[in-house]
Formats: sequence, structure tokens, C-alpha cells
Amino acid sequence: MQLQIAPSILSADFLNLGRDIQILNKSADLIHLDVMDGVQVPNLSFGFSVTDAVSKVASIPMDAHLMICNPAKYADRFIDGGVSYLSFHLEAAGDGSAELLSHIRSRGVKAGLAINPDVPVSRLFPYIGKADFFLIMSVFAGFGGQKFIPESIDRIAMLRERLVSESDPALIEVDGGVGTSNIKELYQAGASMFVAGSAVFKGGDPAAAIQSLREAAL
Repeated sequence: MQLQIAPSILSADFLNLGRDIQILNKSADLIHLDVMDGVQVPNLSFGFSVTDAVSKVASIPMDAHLMICNPAKYADRFIDGGVSYLSFHLEAAGDGSAELLSHIRSRGVKAGLAINPDVPVSRLFPYIGKADFFLIMSVFAGFGGQKFIPESIDRIAMLRERLVSESDPALIEVDGGVGTSNIKELYQAGASMFVAGSAVFKGGDPAAAIQSLREAAL
């Protein structure tokens, strides 16, 4: 599996966001956009004004993670804004998840389905074959800088085993507390898309931090 590092700009320097995006263009694989509405999750982040601005500077794909109520209402707007990967929560879309996945894919965008740590991985199984990737949250969605939940490794391995058994090429993305101390174990369990916020931006040298994550994974 090709390893992809997706730094979350939630941890970037918003007074110098253009500078940080340019750094990611040269060192990362994806730019992760954490979109929160303060209702589905207990935090507010940013919306179209920021994602539209990032799209004007980004030269690598944008990966938007919608932590919002009624994601179907806003999916097209994010797609029109230039995202290449778009995920939403099963907890938010419910019975409409399959239809929304299909719609996102019909727009030529990679469709992802996300779950929080308290949702059984088996809840994703009915959507195998309907998504391009699955996002396993290894912290509870809402805030950056949280402590990694170790049980997430077994959850990823369980999902990977099921994907392999069904010959599904869907990827597994992991978000929350990812760093050099756990990325190798996560990669071996079956994840290949790694969202990292604090681990990339808090040390002052995002490019070096991304390289360290790559080296630690292999």
C-alpha cells in the first residue's frame, strides 16, 4: 500500500496559512481539511471561505473530512470548491450514507465514510464496495491534539481483513494522535492514509516532521 501523509491544517498557523500550504505542496501527499459545525461535534473550525482559499494555493489533492450534520446538503459545495477526497460520518448521514457515497463518486471525487471510536467497525461492512476509503477516527472527532486510542489499531486490522476478504481495494485513513511512535503499527495493521496535525505543525518544521513520519512508518 502506498503511504500517504495528509497534514491537517487545523493545526497550521492561520496567520501564515498560504506559507504552510506551500510547504505541504512540496512535502505532503494530501491536505486534510477538518470541517466542523459545532453540532455534530463539539467544536467549530472553518468552512467554504477557508477551503476555497486553500484550493487556490494547493497543488496536491485536498481531503475534506465533514464533521457536520446533514453532510448531503453541503457535499456538492465542497466538491465545487476543488476537493479530491470527501468523507463524512456514518453517524451523521445514517441510512442516507450509501446514496451520498454514490453521489460523491458520481462527481468524480473519492468518497469516504468515517466513524468515531465508539462505533463498531462492523457498521462499515455494509458499505464495502460503495466507498473509496474508510476513515477510522483514533480520537473522538472535534479537537486536535487528543491522545491516541490504542484500540484503533485492532479496529483498522479488522476492517483491513474484511476488505481483503471481499477483494475491495478501498483504502483506510486514520485520524487522531498519529505520530512517529505509532505510525508503523498503524501502517502494518492496514492503514495507508495518515492524518497528522500536531505531529506535523507543532515542531516548527512541517517538512521535516512529514519526512520523519514517512521514515517511521517503513
